[in-house]
This record gives sequence, C-alpha cells and structure tokens, in this order.
Amino acid sequence: PVSLMVHPSRTQHFTEASLSLSCEGQSDSTGWRVRRYTHSEKVSDCTSVWGSGTGSTCSISSLSTSHTGVYWCHILSLSLSLSLSLSFSLSFTDGDVILDSPVHPVSEGTPLTLRCLNRLNLSADFYKDGSFLQTQPAGEMIIPAASKIHEGFYHCKHPEKGESPTSWISVRGLRILIVNRLTVLKHVTLNIILHTATSPILFKCAV
Repeated sequence: PVSLMVHPSRTQHFTEASLSLSCEGQSDSTGWRVRRYTHSEKVSDCTSVWGSGTGSTCSISSLSTSHTGVYWCHILSLSLSLSLSLSFSLSFTDGDVILDSPVHPVSEGTPLTLRCLNRLNLSADFYKDGSFLQTQPAGEMIIPAASKIHEGFYHCKHPEKGESPTSWISVRGLRILIVNRLTVLKHVTLNIILHTATSPILFKCAV
C-alpha cells in the first residue's frame, strides 16, 4: 500500500522551516497526489498555493501555522474508485519548542523515540501525574525498565521556556502506547524514548 512519507519525519515542525511530502510504497506511484485538510482551505491538493512539486511529491519551502492540518495521499483510478493512504495530523508552530514524535504508527516491540526540541540547551524538570520527579541538566530522563507503575501523565518543564503539554504513557505487555495531548497555548513538549517494555525509557526535554 502507498503511505505518506514526511521529511523530516515528525508530526510537529517549526514555522519558516521546509517540509517534503511524498507518496511511497508501491513500485509505481503514478497518479497518487498529496492532499490535505486545513481549517482555512478545507480539502486541497498540493498546489502552488501552499506547496510545489510534481507527481506524487510535494514540498513546502517556508512553513507557517496555516499549514497545520491533516495530510494524506489519494488516487482516483480509471474505474473512478478512490483510494486513500493513512492520514496524519501535522502541526506547525511559531513557538519555541516542539515534540519530535514519529509520524507513522510504532510496531509493538520496536523502539519509540520522542524528543523535546528547542533552540537552546537547557535543563528540564520532569513530572508524572503532576508530581515532580527529577531535574536533568541535559534534558533527558531514563526509566531503567518500564512497568505498569510507570503508567501516567508526563510532561517536562524548562526553566525559561515554560512547560510542555502532557502525554499519557500506557504500559501494556510488550508495548507502550503514547497519546499526545497538545496545547497550542504552551511552548514546550515532552519526548519519550522506548526500546521494549523491559528496556529503558528515555525522556528528553531538549531546547
């Protein structure tokens, strides 16, 4: 099946950066186009209005908050049947901090990496269920082995930039499920790095 590939491969991006989108996964992706839904434009294909490209590729040279929306690949076959790829929500912020989290679903037992990206390197405080855990000068926190007691709501806080939105961490057997609760009024986000349920989780809150 065709998938929408995002480069850089993350769901959040800084404004004024660039972004590349492509429909990949089949030997012949001819006819597939990148499409999106935004509040301002509703549904639209990659065009000179918001992107440029040919065929199944699309590039945005200077991102803005208006590009925030849902993106996917689509094709209308000769039989007039419509095929769609999985869709992904991409957000673009002019704030100071973004969450570097994977665009595509993470398979059970494979590494999951989340990072707290910003323009500087600051220490970070880490919290679980609203309670302070520890301060890390490098903005990273490691849980040696994930278990059910580690389930909860996590966020990080930079001394100058404020605190991140909250992410729910659910530990289920050999996998961990991340549900990101994003808040546009905040400027900091939390990254979590998971290898397996019995290996360390790395929390990174980097500026």
